[in-house]
Amino acid sequence: SRDLHATRLRLLAGQTSASEELELCRLVAASQRCRHAFLRSMFDQASVAAGDRSNLQRPLAGLAVSIKDLFDIAGQSTAAGSRILTDAPAALDDCPAVARLRAAGGALVARTNMSEFAYSGVGINPHHGTPAAFCSSDEPRVPGGSSSGAAVSVAAGAAFVGLGSDTGGSIRIPAALNGIVGFKSTARLVPTDGALPLSTTLDTVCALTRSVRDAITVHEVLAGRRVELVPKPLALRRIAVATALFQDDLDPTVGRAWERSLARLRARGARIVDLQIEELSELPGLQAGGGFSAAESFAWHRPLLQQHGAQYDPRVRLRIEQGAQMLACDYIALGQARKRWIARMQQRLAGFDAVLSPTVPMVAPPIAQLAPGAARDPAFFQANARLLRNTSVVNLLDGCAISIPCQQGDELPVGLMLWHGALRDDDILQLALEVEQALLD
Repeated sequence: SRDLHATRLRLLAGQTSASEELELCRLVAASQRCRHAFLRSMFDQASVAAGDRSNLQRPLAGLAVSIKDLFDIAGQSTAAGSRILTDAPAALDDCPAVARLRAAGGALVARTNMSEFAYSGVGINPHHGTPAAFCSSDEPRVPGGSSSGAAVSVAAGAAFVGLGSDTGGSIRIPAALNGIVGFKSTARLVPTDGALPLSTTLDTVCALTRSVRDAITVHEVLAGRRVELVPKPLALRRIAVATALFQDDLDPTVGRAWERSLARLRARGARIVDLQIEELSELPGLQAGGGFSAAESFAWHRPLLQQHGAQYDPRVRLRIEQGAQMLACDYIALGQARKRWIARMQQRLAGFDAVLSPTVPMVAPPIAQLAPGAARDPAFFQANARLLRNTSVVNLLDGCAISIPCQQGDELPVGLMLWHGALRDDDILQLALEVEQALLD
């Protein structure tokens, strides 16, 4: 497969060069497959990194990396998919995540499109157009958000790595809808400095890749740490399946892929146990009024809204302005309630290697059904809530999770999510390698 790992081996064997690979990525980026995926091309500058022979020995080997328009790149404005910040002062420095990707030999090829200010799981952008999900479909489908362009760039073949963020599912949702891998690490492991905030409590800096082994390499770069992989056969794994919430209202394609995946893992000997997670019934209370995202984003956006409110995506503005209603005492109480909830969830999940669930309960809906327009707002907000439902649990848990594609060749993309609590990243990545292999066999 043309993932980062296999391409790097071909580079080392002299079968290709980073410059040749960059030109292939450039052709894809200019094609219809990537329409609306990029907000700014950096392929000319990337050719310097691709041509630097010393990068060959580095983890990213001079290969193409795309950067979500949420992150500071020295000399560029960070607009977060908005019109308002297009002319904002240029960043003086790369943010830590971008600097680490560059130092690891990444060739930065483009800034990618996104849901404005990262505030949606759908991926529609009324200012810059909406990139279509990379899937075999007779009509353009939503890419998932908020890391929409990042996912399309990786799935289509214009980049090997897409830097993005995940506050309620913004890496895993587009991974699922584009048939690629999205790993959300424990939030504290990667610095969020120089990334425009949505929720300072929940934001996670992470990436999209084409395989789990690539996800491991990129996480090591972003977190500045080595992943400890301890192989363990699936037959020795104890995996929970949440009986409440996560399997509700699955559409037929997702339902088939889900049941098929469970059957394959059981055939490999995995002990899959139905688990009643009663704590999930507390989620509506913890997410009421927009939760942390609404309150924390409103605190950041308040001056901008006063000056430029009319230039916001109206759907994004509506969600941010929910945060104006939260009292300081309610916000403090929410933080305390979350800590207690996390402690109870950790007890509930003790003794399991991971929890397994569908990443999202639906395949990507057509863009036309959810495109900008007040008449389509109810359908948009309903789809947004459904897309975020499963993934957002992990952010609230302060946990880690990975989405792996599990569709068959003729199906629309479907994601399988493995997740657990904080700092279980290495266990989840190791298990993901085993699950990915079981699904491919």
